[in-house]
Amino acid sequence: MRDNLFYKIMAFLDKIVFTIVFRPKVIGRENIPKTSKCVIAGNHTKFLDPVMMVAYSKRQFHFLAKKELFDGILRPFMKGMGCISVNRKVKDKNVYVNANSVLKYDGVVAIFPEGTINRTDDTIMKFKIGAVKMAYDNDCVIVPFTITGKYTLFGIGNRIKLEYLKPIKVSKDLEKSNEKLMSIIKKKLEDENEKK
Repeated sequence: MRDNLFYKIMAFLDKIVFTIVFRPKVIGRENIPKTSKCVIAGNHTKFLDPVMMVAYSKRQFHFLAKKELFDGILRPFMKGMGCISVNRKVKDKNVYVNANSVLKYDGVVAIFPEGTINRTDDTIMKFKIGAVKMAYDNDCVIVPFTITGKYTLFGIGNRIKLEYLKPIKVSKDLEKSNEKLMSIIKKKLEDENEKK
C-alpha cells in the first residue's frame, strides 16, 4: 500500500516542527516491517502522540480515531491522513471492515488499545481487544510501542521518548494475547519510570 501524497507532505512538515519544538527521542523504528502489513499498538499519553508518530515513521500509519474528530472542519484532514473512524458509543463493526481493508493491502494500522488518553495514576489502563483481533484475523504481527517522558519545549528535562519494541505474533487465544501485549508494554513503561 502506497502512502498518499497529502500524508507525505504533512509528515514532512510535522517532522520539521516536532524536531525543532520537542526534539523527541525515537528508538526501534527498525522493528516496524518495511513493506508487510502490521498493527502497531501502545500507550496513549497526550493528543500529540499520533502527531509525533506520523513525523518519525517511513510508512503511513492509519490511526483509529474517535468519530467526533471526523465532524466539521477536521473531516477532510482526518480522511486525508487515512484515519479510521471509531464510534465509541456503540460496538462499531465498520472499524474492523476499514482496518482489514488497510491490512489486506499490506498497510499499517495504528491503535491505542486503552481507547483514550490515560489520565489515571495507573501505569496503563486495561487494553481493549481490537488490536490483537485485527492482527489475528489478518495473520500479521503486532509491534508494541511505548511513549514516556513529557512534551517539553526544546526537549529540556524529561523529553518525550517513543520506542518501538520487537514484533509479537498473536495466538487464537485473543484474551491471552491481549494480556501479553499489555504486560510487555506495562513492563517497559515501569522500567522507564525506574530510570527517572
